[in-house]
Amino acid sequence: MSQRPTIISTTAAPAAIGPYSQAVRFGNLLFTSGQIPLTPEGEPVQGGIEEQTHQVFRNLQAVLAAAGCSLSDVVKATVFLKDMNEFAAFNAVYASYFGDHKPARSTVEVARLPRDVKVEIELIAAVPDGEKQR
Repeated sequence: MSQRPTIISTTAAPAAIGPYSQAVRFGNLLFTSGQIPLTPEGEPVQGGIEEQTHQVFRNLQAVLAAAGCSLSDVVKATVFLKDMNEFAAFNAVYASYFGDHKPARSTVEVARLPRDVKVEIELIAAVPDGEKQR
């Protein structure tokens, strides 16, 4: 019997604003779509890179939790920044969420992000043993 992907969705994070899912689980891996700084109601968060990064992490934590995961299960992060000059401020917030856990990461500067936000982050996590795939 072949395994099929499972769509993960939660109302604790903003709904997808296009034809994609908040996350997809396949086997013991969870792939989140990129999260931008929108509230769960879909409103953009105002403020600088710090405020926007905090909202992105609140969204990611909600999506991870819907799949039975947490930030400690993350194995890879991909970060898209509007302005690499804000890297140090972004990195300080990022580090506060991961602590001593240091997943692999790529960070790239991009010309533009959806809704003209400053940051987008996508994650890959290893789903803990005991979390059954539906």
